[in-house]
Amino acid sequence: HVCGGAVIGRDCSLGQNVFVGNRVVIGNNVKIQNNVSVYDNVTLEDGVFCGPSMVFTNVYNPRAEVSRKDEYRNTLIRRGATLGANSTIVCGVTVGEYAFVGAGAVVNRDVPAFALMLGVPARQAGWMSRFGERLDLPVQGDGEALCPHTGERYVLKNGTCAVLGAP
Repeated sequence: HVCGGAVIGRDCSLGQNVFVGNRVVIGNNVKIQNNVSVYDNVTLEDGVFCGPSMVFTNVYNPRAEVSRKDEYRNTLIRRGATLGANSTIVCGVTVGEYAFVGAGAVVNRDVPAFALMLGVPARQAGWMSRFGERLDLPVQGDGEALCPHTGERYVLKNGTCAVLGAP
């Protein structure tokens, strides 16, 4: 079900039993797999992948007996990010460009661009390329690596990973 106020870009794919709220923005080329609810105040930039049965929240501390519709927190999923099957994104966080949240992980804080996040709560386990390949970089510190598939060069400096381009 897609609510009338939702904004959805071109070439998107929505699986079975997907719900999209009124105050949702979905970019171009987004894939939302089966059984995902995208609640109000969630923005998915271009090229985001939402795996089957992954979860967004929109209220940090819900109670059945307390109305908190005016307390929805904004959640931003940046370009090219992957949210694995059965992962949970707690409201109010930003998931960086091309970050990769593993299946079943629970994200409760901001995620850097290109970060690989695993576990409950999610912890950074490495770095991923735009192609979705693990990069040979330390979690912390500085370094350089090539994407094993594309040959793109990535640089890690002061906790920030950036792509420098093709070989």
